[in-house]
Amino acid sequence: MAKQWTIRPPFAGATGLAKELGIPAIVAQVLGQRGYDTPDAARAFLKPELSQLHEPASLPGITEAAERLVAAAHAGEPIVIYGDYDVDGITASAILWQALRLADANVRVYVPHRLEEGYGLNLEAVEKLAAEGARVLVTVDCGITGIAETARARELGLDVIITDHHEPDPDGLPPANFIVNPKLPDSPYPFRELSGAGIAMKLAWAIGQRLSQRDRVSEPFREFLVAATGLAALGTIADVVPLVGENHVLASFGLRALAGSKHPGIVALVEVAGLENKALDADHIGFMIGPRLNAAGRMGNAREAVELLTTAGPDAARTIAEELSRQNRRRQDIEKKILEEAQAQAAETFRPDRDAAIVLSGAGWHTGVIGIVASRIVERYYRPTILIGTADGHAQGSGRGIPGFHLFKALTACRAHLTNYGGHAMAAGVRLSEAAVPAFREAFLAHAAGVLGPEELTARLTVDAEATLADVSLETLRLFERMGPFGAGNPRAVFAMQSVTLAAPPRRIGRQGEHLMMQLTQGGRARKALAWHMGPLADTVGRAKSVGVAFTGRISDFSRTPEVELHVKDLWIGRYGDTEAAKEFA
Repeated sequence: MAKQWTIRPPFAGATGLAKELGIPAIVAQVLGQRGYDTPDAARAFLKPELSQLHEPASLPGITEAAERLVAAAHAGEPIVIYGDYDVDGITASAILWQALRLADANVRVYVPHRLEEGYGLNLEAVEKLAAEGARVLVTVDCGITGIAETARARELGLDVIITDHHEPDPDGLPPANFIVNPKLPDSPYPFRELSGAGIAMKLAWAIGQRLSQRDRVSEPFREFLVAATGLAALGTIADVVPLVGENHVLASFGLRALAGSKHPGIVALVEVAGLENKALDADHIGFMIGPRLNAAGRMGNAREAVELLTTAGPDAARTIAEELSRQNRRRQDIEKKILEEAQAQAAETFRPDRDAAIVLSGAGWHTGVIGIVASRIVERYYRPTILIGTADGHAQGSGRGIPGFHLFKALTACRAHLTNYGGHAMAAGVRLSEAAVPAFREAFLAHAAGVLGPEELTARLTVDAEATLADVSLETLRLFERMGPFGAGNPRAVFAMQSVTLAAPPRRIGRQGEHLMMQLTQGGRARKALAWHMGPLADTVGRAKSVGVAFTGRISDFSRTPEVELHVKDLWIGRYGDTEAAKEFA
């Protein structure tokens, strides 16, 4: 379905910024549109420095949390890091574990079993850890909504430190000794969007300051923190938090740290993904390394992934990394089956003229995989979507949102039907009884209908600038690459061309012809263009005299000679904005 294109207005200062920086005007225009509208701001963005990171002290509770952990380390008190089972939680656990080991702490990591225990703190685990002698419990990437579980931990004599980046429960905060979260009410911290791994990095930094004199980190701890930016980048990119501000800095430095890492677990992950000797980028994390690290938690137990990034030596790390690759392939098979069933169910029950959201459920749907499938349903139907797996009277679900719809707030409005929930604006999880699923579906759809109108339910594509094929040169694309890492909040620049012709009929490519390859020409220039998942449009596009195209520019290294490659985001027959012609794509 063709999207509604919104073309950003030109940045008035593009010419001056381009002259000052010695860059093409089209690059200056994108920088200015994204708020980097002065030479100093643009230079800082294009060449980030670790000095741009904020000191940890302004994070609520972090100074007290660091002091308590250092005191526990010195006293030999057993510390348990309670982490989430996704990449963000695993990397956050590894960062904090390494920091505390440098402090000679008695520390271990506990990660709940996704299928048996679910997300976040749970009472049984808290009681078990207390019975085993834990004295300090510190959460990473979870815990902010665990009010009852935290209260029970305190009753059992545990000191509890919550570190989390998710939204607090509107009913109140857990009764922890200390809470470290930039999203706390009245938090003075200048950047709200840190990942769980980013917050763990800040806590590790604060621990290093407490261990050293005059708040200056010792050289061994400083070296650890620089290396740990790699783990922080992994968690930050995989958790799809906005890659701006501190996240941009951590991701930029962290990718380089990952590429040069000597950590056995990182080395093994890079090798099994076939990425040795490559300059790692966010796509490598999002599509190759992250899914492997996520596989253990999605399929049940993330403890092997934690071991990979904490205690494993080279041989064990290689064995674990290979096992994670096998689990990832199994995850892909299960995902494909659930997607087929979910799409069949949506085809029967979803009505675009009636439904502002989608809730699908299936017996036996693997709860570690349904979040990925929910994303696929959102891509196809452009509706907030929750998929729920049911078994033995219980139900667990994962949801994905769309811009303009706050998923966590929507679940809060429907919480009468839920036993537990958590998340943020674009992704969340729920637990409920199987019997409550129909009522929850009705409540969720009703809430969405009250919040979302036709404008919000129209898929949109933001175009950064109009361009010609001549504008998209190798030299220009190399300058745009300096704006990375790309991801949420910092996407690759999208360009639009009103009218280009096809040098030859388009070809369907891929195992099932699901993709489209075109040769576009304009003004004597020709470029290869790839349109993912648009293979079925081959005949329609082939009949067109010209097409309007929105695309991102990439540098292809498939052959020995780098070349420009256009990745198509959307197509229109004729000039874009021709709504009558666009109906051919509906």
